[in-house]
Amino acid sequence: MRGGPDLRAGDPERHVKVKQRGSVLNMLRKLDKIRFRGHKRDDFLDLAESPNASDTECGDEIPLKIPRTSPRDSEELRDPAGPGTLIMAAGVQDFNRTEIDRLNEIKGHLEIALLEKHFLQEELRKLREETNAEMLRQELDRERQRRMELEQKVQEVLKARAEEAPAQQLPKGQAQVNNGAERRSQGLCPRVQKWFYEKFGEYVEDFRFQPEESAVETEEPLSARRLTENMRRLKRGAKPVTSFVKNLSALSDWYSIYTSAIAFTVYMNAVWHGWAIPMFLFLAILRLSLNYLIARGWRIQWSIVPEVSEVVEPPKEDLTVSEKFQLVLDVAQKAQNLFGKMADILEKIKNLFMWVQPETTQKLYVALWAAFLASCFFPFRLVGLALGLYAGIKFFLIDFIFKRCPRLRAKYDTPYIIWKSLPTDPQLKERSSTALSRRLQTASSRSCVSSAPAGLSRDEDVGRLHGAKKGNFHEIFNLTENERPLAVCENGWRCCLINRDRKMPTDYIRNGVLYVTENYLCFESSKSGSSKRNKVIKLVDITDIQKYKVLSVLPGSGMGIAVSTPSTQKPLVFGAMVHRDEAFETIFSQYMKITSAAAAGSDS
Repeated sequence: MRGGPDLRAGDPERHVKVKQRGSVLNMLRKLDKIRFRGHKRDDFLDLAESPNASDTECGDEIPLKIPRTSPRDSEELRDPAGPGTLIMAAGVQDFNRTEIDRLNEIKGHLEIALLEKHFLQEELRKLREETNAEMLRQELDRERQRRMELEQKVQEVLKARAEEAPAQQLPKGQAQVNNGAERRSQGLCPRVQKWFYEKFGEYVEDFRFQPEESAVETEEPLSARRLTENMRRLKRGAKPVTSFVKNLSALSDWYSIYTSAIAFTVYMNAVWHGWAIPMFLFLAILRLSLNYLIARGWRIQWSIVPEVSEVVEPPKEDLTVSEKFQLVLDVAQKAQNLFGKMADILEKIKNLFMWVQPETTQKLYVALWAAFLASCFFPFRLVGLALGLYAGIKFFLIDFIFKRCPRLRAKYDTPYIIWKSLPTDPQLKERSSTALSRRLQTASSRSCVSSAPAGLSRDEDVGRLHGAKKGNFHEIFNLTENERPLAVCENGWRCCLINRDRKMPTDYIRNGVLYVTENYLCFESSKSGSSKRNKVIKLVDITDIQKYKVLSVLPGSGMGIAVSTPSTQKPLVFGAMVHRDEAFETIFSQYMKITSAAAAGSDS
């Protein structure tokens, strides 16, 4: 009977606890809805793998205090006299355990919800990147801008129509017809615009101006193999042009008499009947047709001059340093000569039009005025006929005669004379320097003549100028008094004498100055001492004279002159001569003059 009231006394407490359990269950149901709103449970981490705190909200663990029973309560629970108290204690412990488990489960659900939030944000970011939302936003802005422009145009059109509306109202039927036409026109304009954009929009976009992009070309480093390959490519590419020029030259030189005669006859007839331009066009078509057949594999070869096949050496794979250096020197020499010829042509044309040589440019000026006046007063057919006949006679007949008779060409071939007389820029510089030196020499000679005695001759004056410290010229080389340096080499050419017959280093190479007289070649050593170091060679005794390259590894054709005489086993070499070409021309011309005079004397 005691247990009854106790159980009834505990009813209120049990009722309150049941309410708390109902609120906890509602919270669990809401969490389950959040949990299964996204992906499945399998896509996320398990509770055992999830971090302890995924956010600040779950970082603080809820301290749970488990109620401990005192010894007195345990005695009361163990009291056999009170079975009601034991049942109540067991119920309280069960309820405490269930509350702890449910709180732990709530904590796990919260962690799962936060992880789901994190994963959903990552997927949203990936979707934004994949769909390229920025481009879509830009297109949307453009469409909005276009829509606003169209709305503005429509408003302007409506406003203009409202202003232009007549004061009198039209009948109802006619008004309905007009309304239908307006609707059709309003529906037709967008269609026309759409059709026009679809057909011609791509072509309109091609005319949109864009800023030019400056492309920077990368320069290749210097390579011997690459340089040689480029020179061979240039030669192969220029071969059609050179072969065409050779054929024209052979046609003008009457290399093949029958071919030149046929060409001359056909050309003159075509010019006389006014078919010159159609003839040249037909020849161009014929040439392209032959090239097409050759490209298809036909063996067609037509040339006035027989082509000589050159032996092409296969490029070596492994080259030594000296071979590479020599290869670069050969290619550089060819490029130097080619660029020199092109520069001469361009400089002559430039000087012709810039009145550098007025008497030559004046002829061109008069010829242009004559051609202008002829084109103004004479019909074009007559002018073309005259020019065509002159070109044919000049190409086939006059040039042939001039090439066979050089003296006649030098006297009467006006274009050839004009072209040869045109100077290049180096020649202009040389002329100006020569004129300046002549002025200085004239001024110095006048001052010396004015200060010299009255009976002093010019030759004595030159010898006095040359040997003011060392003596006269003929005394230095033990020559007669009438032997004087030529006007070209009054001051001499600085050089070094290389005598290979000598074995001592002091006698092998000597520095000094080279002079040329009417009968002798004189070398004056720069070292002070006896006259034995000087060298005198008779021009008549020279057996051979030629340009010489002392060091083959250096670029260019050399800076030396080799002279052979019967008294020397090996030729004497005058090397390191800056004005080598001028000295060689002077020595060679004087040598030919002496030998021809000696041969004429022996014949007489």
